[in-house]
Amino acid sequence: MFRLLFHLLLLITTLVNAQTLLAQSRLAISGEGTHLIYQDGGAPFFYLADTAWELLHRCDYAETKTYLADRKKKGFNTIQCVVRAELEGLTTPNAEGALALINQDPTRPNEAYFTHVDRVVRLADSLGLFLALLPTWGDKFNLKWGVGPEVFDPTNAETFARFLGERYADNNVIWILGGDRNPEEPEDFAIIRAMARGIRAVVGDRQLITYHPQGGYSSADFFAEDDWIDFHMFQTGHGRLDDKANYDFPRRVRALKPAKPVINGEPAYEDHPINWRPVNGWFDDFDTRQVAWWSVLAGTVGHTFGNHNIWQMWRPGREPISVARTDWHEALHYPGAAQIGHLGRFMEQLPYWKMTVDFNFLNAAPNSSGREVLLSKTEDASIVIAYTPYGDTLEVEEDKLRPDAKFYWFNPRTGTQFRFQPGRSEDKLLLDPPLDPRRGNDWVLLIR
Repeated sequence: MFRLLFHLLLLITTLVNAQTLLAQSRLAISGEGTHLIYQDGGAPFFYLADTAWELLHRCDYAETKTYLADRKKKGFNTIQCVVRAELEGLTTPNAEGALALINQDPTRPNEAYFTHVDRVVRLADSLGLFLALLPTWGDKFNLKWGVGPEVFDPTNAETFARFLGERYADNNVIWILGGDRNPEEPEDFAIIRAMARGIRAVVGDRQLITYHPQGGYSSADFFAEDDWIDFHMFQTGHGRLDDKANYDFPRRVRALKPAKPVINGEPAYEDHPINWRPVNGWFDDFDTRQVAWWSVLAGTVGHTFGNHNIWQMWRPGREPISVARTDWHEALHYPGAAQIGHLGRFMEQLPYWKMTVDFNFLNAAPNSSGREVLLSKTEDASIVIAYTPYGDTLEVEEDKLRPDAKFYWFNPRTGTQFRFQPGRSEDKLLLDPPLDPRRGNDWVLLIR
């Protein structure tokens, strides 16, 4: 009897602790509208996401455990995935053999499908991960391209969203509406606002909502004044190397009123053909680092990474989208993900929400052709961060810095950091990274 009571008390304590942990994992927007925070205590939350759009559709539970454990280990705190997936998500069953909807009707969700989603959500909770859930991919309300079909109207969209909200209101979930589509017709806007209304009616302010547009756009282009959207998301996409949109979008969106945090929700994917054509080459880990550091130092409050093979969970035997070429299990170990994890750990130690980009702080820093140096600093310059994609020597007037300044180089490829002493030329400080300047010899300067 004593042993039975002991185990019962242990079980109750475990459940209580789990609920306490869950409560501490709810997110909010800071009072100034500058960044994401934990509701309990107000600690900052640096949104660091991996892209796994097809996770709930193409992976069984064992594969999901492998994937989530890997991304947790590499430093991610958020996983972006889709409930009603893009790749024949209405007509092809998930890995457990279940379709998402009965007769493609948004008011008739299939319990067998959502039992699997439940398990994945609980698994993410147990790992301290947030699932950034898209209720549907955008082709299901605005076909434009893809497979569709369009099955949503404002009425069933609100019903479906309310169902999701009720099911996952107490989990570590962030809601992302849209799905690589812009609203174009009045009905498109009505559908998105109905989804937001359905979720918000259930979850209140316990969970955050944003919108994922197609490439070259921001959610602020469509919903800048809507109350339901908590933070803005933009997509720079996969069209070109050295895309300055990665540092232009954050500055433009942050200047809007009302002020809301902003995140790059889909930049160039690692191992994606440039502009979708292999003849142009492929984005590599340097390209993903470059766009990440540019975005973050230009004012985002987090970042989203993606590997082209992983978002679609491609493996031999599946039709590749846009020339996917590597089994996703192998792609898990490509270098880009770990390097973005280094970025997350670096930024989490700093008051990034108090920093602003400054293009005039350095003397004649490179500002074109992919060599652009992004510098962000606090108002009093007590913390300065600069990213040099090619490892160019930087120069700053000594009187711009505090006398007690300490200088560090951070290696974004390895996550290592070391202190150094700058050179001098009259009243200027010379900040020379290791090795010769070249594409991919990128370094992060930290002055404290």
